[in-house]
Amino acid sequence: MRRRTYTLAAAAVALAGAAAVWIVSTQVFPYHSLNHDEGVYLQQAAMLLEGQLNLRPPLEGAFRPWFFVENGDRLYPKYTPVPAAMFALGRLVGGYRLALVGIAAANLALVVAVVDEVFDRPTGLVAGGFVLASPLFLVDSSVFLPYAPTTLLNLGFAYGYLRADRTGDRRWAAVAGTAVGLAFFARPYTAVLFAAPFVCHALWSLYRDWQGALERQAIVAALGLAGVGTTLGYNALVTGSAWLFPYEAFAPRDGLGFGHREILAHEIHYTPELAMRANGKVVELFFTEWIAGGALGAALAVLGIARTVHRRPSAREGVIGGLFVSIVAGNVYFWGNFNILGDIDRAGDGLVSAFGPYYHFDLLLPTAAFAAAGILWGGRLLHRALDERVDRRLARTAFVLVLVVSAGAVGSVTANDLDERIAENMEATDTYEDVYEPFEAGPPRNSLVLLPDPYGDWLNHPFQPLRNDPGFDGRTVYAIDDEPFAVVDEFPDRRAYRYVYRGGWAPYAGSPEDARLQRVRDVSGGSVRLDTAVGIPDGAIGVTARIATDEGSVYYVAPNVTDSLAVNLSIEDGRIHVAGDVRPVENETVAVDGRDDVRLTVFVDYGPGGGFAYRLDLPVEAADGTVRALTPRIERCRNARACGGAAAYIPSSAPDGVFVRSELVAGEPNP
Repeated sequence: MRRRTYTLAAAAVALAGAAAVWIVSTQVFPYHSLNHDEGVYLQQAAMLLEGQLNLRPPLEGAFRPWFFVENGDRLYPKYTPVPAAMFALGRLVGGYRLALVGIAAANLALVVAVVDEVFDRPTGLVAGGFVLASPLFLVDSSVFLPYAPTTLLNLGFAYGYLRADRTGDRRWAAVAGTAVGLAFFARPYTAVLFAAPFVCHALWSLYRDWQGALERQAIVAALGLAGVGTTLGYNALVTGSAWLFPYEAFAPRDGLGFGHREILAHEIHYTPELAMRANGKVVELFFTEWIAGGALGAALAVLGIARTVHRRPSAREGVIGGLFVSIVAGNVYFWGNFNILGDIDRAGDGLVSAFGPYYHFDLLLPTAAFAAAGILWGGRLLHRALDERVDRRLARTAFVLVLVVSAGAVGSVTANDLDERIAENMEATDTYEDVYEPFEAGPPRNSLVLLPDPYGDWLNHPFQPLRNDPGFDGRTVYAIDDEPFAVVDEFPDRRAYRYVYRGGWAPYAGSPEDARLQRVRDVSGGSVRLDTAVGIPDGAIGVTARIATDEGSVYYVAPNVTDSLAVNLSIEDGRIHVAGDVRPVENETVAVDGRDDVRLTVFVDYGPGGGFAYRLDLPVEAADGTVRALTPRIERCRNARACGGAAAYIPSSAPDGVFVRSELVAGEPNP
């Protein structure tokens, strides 16, 4: 091929990939994905842009992002900063998503170049097209995860190494060493597995020609080891020990090896037998569902390997083939491949169903290289056979027909696999569109938003788009709604809101179904009164109410059931007095002391097995003759036990006859 034609074709592959990733990223993942690690990397990227390696939250316990390590008054991410720095570059030129586009284009260009170095230009172009058409590439390149960025560094290393090997140019050796050092800094084990076949080649080249290879291999090794040193230096800076990785500081048993493995509340005994079983499943999914053509694409790669072996592979081809061994075998030692499967006995479960076998992302290079070799060898063989047996014009027609049919078969399988992967993620995105609708026009200016914590005391888990600026001084500050008084006091000049949603957090199943931002008022005085009216739909046979605090509880009944019920709470002198349409069963008041949540539950009874509950949780601070309260959290639940955070009352979607009207008023104590 002429160089200009080849360059234009390679550029077309890279640009097509960039366009595809832009579309998938913006249309399928506009609110990010089911993998909450995206928020970690974007939070880290924002920190790097402001020159920070640590977060220093203004209040303990309310601002810890997902997968951040707590160390004294500072927080740092469990991941190294290289992928985040690459995403930050996108922000510098216009937006984080531009980094995804650039990384995707560079990966495709490097696949073409690496395969060209090992085979030839046509094979490189076909390999680039193969990667572009692979669902694993399109999906994982469209999210803010570290696998595509690390592959970019690995491919940069491979290309620099192969160019230096062919030309002896020390500059390319420097490129290779720098890239592999950065890859190690980004994901150490991934870089080691990718580099292993190249290390074997380097040793072979030194054995074969010590004097000729020594200088360039020394450059690669020195710069690669500089990356290792940088990694250890970073460890010392953030964890206090060069040998303690942030990943290990977060969860000491979440790493390489067999035996007891654990992260947070998830733990297993990771045996070699379980490892082989899990990794066998992961590799099977890679070759049957996540590459271009699925099993057909894998068969083409086998054909390319067979052809290469038959004619005796070169050492450079052996390096590319060796990636199959190092990546597949090395991942057996990492229990993460078990975790992405979810339930190992259940098809389509776990993160692998949405993102594929992302720990094997680097396998795309050797698979594409040998599949391209198989395609071109098979095509040449077919063309030669037809040309020898039939008229040349007829041979060309038949050859084109076979190519069209074959391309159609591969394209059909690929389109079906990609459609399933996109559909899997779009189910979550459709839910995100509903639950993040309150922020569609941007969060309120100069606001404080209190967030629920369905997965524990973490920010950005799951609410990835709702991230704080590193200085906690952005347009909006987000905090966990566990200690609302402390958080509100920390930001007295901001208008407070509470983000609530209705339904358990399961976006892939269409839940939550609705959400809203609730304005939070802060009132205080000698007394506080909460006037509440709730709707009683037709058919109710009875209504009961319960007031509860940490000090005790009291029950009430409604003698007369109408279409609404008024319950008015007055808090004064450490007691809660109740008035309205209810009467006490025994005690008339209940005590409240210090900071507490006053819980008003109204149960609307429809007979055996029927009914629903309203619940209002009123944060109260009562001390020294003064009462302070914040706007209550309001829920509408199937029953009283179903209340507790995932059943928010959303006025716009409430059934007929169901409503809550409440007003929080501060007053002076009774004379």
